[in-house]
Amino acid sequence: MLVSLKIENFALIDQLMLQIEPGLNVLTGETGAGKSIILDAIDAVLGGKASSRQIRSGEKKALVEATFIPPVELQDWLAQQAIPLPESGYLVCSRELTASRGAVRSRSRLNGVVVNKPQVEVLKQSLVEITAQGQTMQLGAANLQQSWLDGFGGAKLLIQRDRVGQAYQRATAAFQALDRRRQAEQQRLQQLDLFEFQGQELNRAALEDADELVSLQQEQQRLSHAVELQQQSYQVYQVLYENDGDAAACADLLGKASSILEDMLRFDPEVEPIIDLVSEAMAQVEEAGRQINSYGEGVETDPERLQVVDQRLVQLRQLCRKYGRDLPELIDYYQEIQASLDLLNGDGQSIEALEQTYQAQRQQLEADCAQLTQLRKQAAKTLETRLIETLKPLAMERVKFQVEIMPATPAATGADQIQFVFSPNPGEPLQPLTEIASGGEMSRFLLALKVCISEIDGVSTMIFDEIDVGVSGRVAQAIAEKLHHLSRSHQVLCVTHQPIVAAMADAHYRVGKQVIDSAQDGSPKSCKSKAADKTTQERTVVRVSPLDLEQRREELAQLAGGQSHQEAIAFAESLLTQAAKLRKQQVLA
Repeated sequence: MLVSLKIENFALIDQLMLQIEPGLNVLTGETGAGKSIILDAIDAVLGGKASSRQIRSGEKKALVEATFIPPVELQDWLAQQAIPLPESGYLVCSRELTASRGAVRSRSRLNGVVVNKPQVEVLKQSLVEITAQGQTMQLGAANLQQSWLDGFGGAKLLIQRDRVGQAYQRATAAFQALDRRRQAEQQRLQQLDLFEFQGQELNRAALEDADELVSLQQEQQRLSHAVELQQQSYQVYQVLYENDGDAAACADLLGKASSILEDMLRFDPEVEPIIDLVSEAMAQVEEAGRQINSYGEGVETDPERLQVVDQRLVQLRQLCRKYGRDLPELIDYYQEIQASLDLLNGDGQSIEALEQTYQAQRQQLEADCAQLTQLRKQAAKTLETRLIETLKPLAMERVKFQVEIMPATPAATGADQIQFVFSPNPGEPLQPLTEIASGGEMSRFLLALKVCISEIDGVSTMIFDEIDVGVSGRVAQAIAEKLHHLSRSHQVLCVTHQPIVAAMADAHYRVGKQVIDSAQDGSPKSCKSKAADKTTQERTVVRVSPLDLEQRREELAQLAGGQSHQEAIAFAESLLTQAAKLRKQQVLA
């Protein structure tokens, strides 16, 4: 049950704190007064679509906070999500909207714990059912009719529908695998020659090492300059270790330096560390000399090997240019060709095996769909009976209603085409709902449908946005009584323009717009005032006021007659008296 609603900077609402009562709550006010903003805020806090327009002009953030008493069955789910529930038992759902460069960012919390949209959507299914005006126009949509029937069918039907969805995915995957294999077979002859030629060409090239091209280029450089490398290594050896000319080698100079330092050591021990450094340098120079000498002796000219390397480089470069790939990519492509050849040569599953797999999955899908159809037929019979009984008190005593279930191509939601057919008048044939029902009949039908579904899904709060649009008189009275009867088992929040419906409320709220001076004290002004001071900063805000008995008389008189004259007040008084009697009768019943 919804306990309270807190709204900040949402659309035209600057600040609002609203306590919601059990039973039937109604919101009334002139057209455009902002009643739908309240419902939009409830929808938004429970994961509804958010837009930057919902943030009050001039503000950067909006906040909606709804406090619920969750049903017992929801408490286990909250525990699984690690969402604490205080001793008070209240569940506080909040959503903050933040404007960001023309877009909007949002963050949702449950009792202070940040949650994602799927979690909030699960929560909404147990807490609130919103029925808006536009749904009467959508009653003819086949997908909605199917969804309503499935929801009415309960958990067993929904589980079977999920099973059908999984079977459909498996059958679809099997068909796609079969289709790919068939297409591959069709293209096999055209592709086989090309892939075999390319595979043979690349196989002859023995492409294995992705770094081979780099290694060959380095080897080519070494072989091409072997003589120079021999000569230069000998020159380095002479400079470092043993010089044939008049100049002393590096090792000789270091030896001479070491000898001088040894003489100096006799007179000053401080040169000893220097001697160590020179000795280390001399050892390194001697080692470098030995290594460069060994390197020079190992460098050999090999014209035959150089020719082999040159030819291999030409081959690899030509292949890379031909296929438009570097060597690592070319090796990967060769492996792809091998995989394609395996497929084209039938090394994978055969068409016959894939066909058998698909047929098995298809048969399972059809079996699951058949079981789902049976469950839907059972649910349809029950829905037909209950809906007709629910419509009778709504001044539709002789209505006929039927759920037609026709075969369709198996899909993720089954193999059924659902259509609601309807006849409001005796002697008239059953026809699709939207083709024959009037606006008032559509509203009553939708109300009755929601009442029937609510008996199954157990949602705690039901919200109706002008469900009584297009009706008057006796029909409006019947809708009022049905809404109040529904409020005995559910909390109901209803937006209405009907004084008869409003009179049946357990709690009545007036919604209206006011103009305030935001630059001064925020005091309200009349929306119709034209003498505003140019220095003020006027803003329009939505205000919601709970009404006492006297205020309800005034509001009902406004709804009934447009002016609060004596006759309208008397009519409002009669509505309240009649409503009190009807409520008492329903309680006793």
